[in-house]
This record gives sequence, C-alpha cells and structure tokens, in this order.
Amino acid sequence: MGVAEWVQAVGAARPYADRAALVDLAEREALALTDAQVRAALADHPRIGGATDPGSRAASEQSGVDAADTNLVERLLAGNAAYEERFGHIYLVCAAGRDGRELLADLTERLTHDPETEIGVTRGELAAIARKRLERTVIE
Repeated sequence: MGVAEWVQAVGAARPYADRAALVDLAEREALALTDAQVRAALADHPRIGGATDPGSRAASEQSGVDAADTNLVERLLAGNAAYEERFGHIYLVCAAGRDGRELLADLTERLTHDPETEIGVTRGELAAIARKRLERTVIE
C-alpha cells in the first residue's frame, strides 16, 4: 500500500486473534488515512488499463481489462488522463473481478464527483484493495 503509518499500525496490533481481526483492522486503518496519505499510497499503484508487469498482483487484479480491445484500452487511458487532470492523482479502483467495461463506467461516473467526494471514494477503494490482498495472502 505504500503508507508507512498504515504498515506500522497494522504491525503494532499483532498478535491478532484470527485472520478476520487482521483484515478488519487493516481495512479500518486504511479508511482512517488522511487525504495526503491516500495520495502517497497511490504512487505505488499502476493505472487501470495501463501496462503492468506480467504475473504481478496488479496484472492479476486487472485481468478483466482485455488488452486486445484497443478501443476500450484507449478509452480507459483517456479517462485516466482526464481523471488525473481533474483530481491530481491516479484513478484507483478495486478492479478484482470486474471487467474493463465496468471499470470504464466507474471511471466515467467518478469524473462527475467533486474533489472531496472523490478522495473519500478513493480511500474506500484503497481499503477494499488492502482487504482483498490480505484475504488472499493470510492463511488461517
């Protein structure tokens, strides 16, 4: 996630009673991030529809974006550019299990938000990503 304070808070709460306690705390801590911390965390995330390292978590999570659909990829890239210009940070969404058309619809809708609303939505997406990654990583 790239936020040292989040990592420290999650680590400091060990040991956890169970996997659910870890995941719940990690999500709560992500939802408590400041706007500046959210923006810092975004530096570690690739753009939706952009190039990702094959085999990376991001590539797996974005697997619903069909790179062969050049029209969709171009529209996602244009949407990303418009989003970054409007909000000053990358578009972040929990992409796991969603296809490219869903992501484009989400991106288009989020471009209508005001900056305060959007940073809150982004914080929620960051928390959802943290939750999903921990659920996949931590074995009970």
